[in-house]
Amino acid sequence: MKVYGDLKPPERLLLGAGPSNIDPRVLKTLTLPIVEHLDPYFSEVMSETVELLRYAFKTGNKVTFPISGTGSAGMESAICNIVERGDEVVVCISGFFGERMSDMIQRCGGRSIEVRAPLGKAIEKEDVEEALANSNAKAIAIVHAETSTGVLQPLKEISRITHEYGALLIVDAVTSLGGCELNVDEWNIDICYSASQKCLGCPPGLAPITVSERAMSVIRNRRTRVQSWYFDLSTIEKYWIESNRIYHHTAPILLVYALREGLRLLYEEGLENRWMRHKENMQLLVEGIEEIGLTIFTDREHICPAITAINVPKNVNDESVRRTLREEYNITISGGLGELKGKIWRIGLMGVNSSRKNAILVAEALKNALKREKYYENNKKISLI
Repeated sequence: MKVYGDLKPPERLLLGAGPSNIDPRVLKTLTLPIVEHLDPYFSEVMSETVELLRYAFKTGNKVTFPISGTGSAGMESAICNIVERGDEVVVCISGFFGERMSDMIQRCGGRSIEVRAPLGKAIEKEDVEEALANSNAKAIAIVHAETSTGVLQPLKEISRITHEYGALLIVDAVTSLGGCELNVDEWNIDICYSASQKCLGCPPGLAPITVSERAMSVIRNRRTRVQSWYFDLSTIEKYWIESNRIYHHTAPILLVYALREGLRLLYEEGLENRWMRHKENMQLLVEGIEEIGLTIFTDREHICPAITAINVPKNVNDESVRRTLREEYNITISGGLGELKGKIWRIGLMGVNSSRKNAILVAEALKNALKREKYYENNKKISLI
């Protein structure tokens, strides 16, 4: 008979595109006693989690809660609740996850009007306005922090233009929530979703979402029912928001405990302080990366504080360097996705991992891995301090 041993996963420093390492306080909540999903105690936890999510999103939206599922579940819920067959939606694509939004729109029977930017650059507001002027778009879908390229997309002007044309604004904040400046109410974002495992520093498995009353009115007045029973926001809200909670599904109770604790850590640090910490450590990382002779892939004006994309030098093996970091230093960084595979590295300083220590450590480890690849021997012009 085959014997299955105990799990003994390695302790790695997760400095890739996510998940990030989990704060010990958050980990501790995963060992707390589980209660039933309709237990009065869990109802209190749910209410506090909603309050803390409103703080994180900077919103007063009634419909604010975590969807049971990963960040892509948040994306699918946002899109399938708004898009009906035949609807036109302007989708802004500057990387891998913009492409995914476009795919989901089409699977809902919508017509995806794609506005593109070169990889590593932000979407131009003029291109968005042109797409709106030449369509009957119901919504605009855009990624705030494009995880695949390290671009932080400016949103204020795009939001203004969106609402001038009477459309809804759907924003992917999977990588930005809790690590980058984000103000849902001030920026008039109609639907914004995220994920628990990045800047919030919690285990994967929950997708926080917030929805304006304007967007909920559109959802409640659809011509047809939402294609997905599970992701129908008009039914999930009755479980999460109503004082007399109506059963919808069995929530992942321990993950909700963890999310509440991650949000409590954010609340204690202060949202603006958290944003500043991520920005300062990103800047330190960029300085360190350039000091070891590497270049940043992303347009300098739009580098995301949570994730930095770096060009893989010619004649350097992407996977070999990442293997050295993993096996010699227990550090994980991410490679490129799609057409950027083998061309960039992505370093995430998110949540508890956003620190001066980690910014310095990963740059030094990367330098040593490049030495093993004889990068500096083959590039005599690069002088290391």
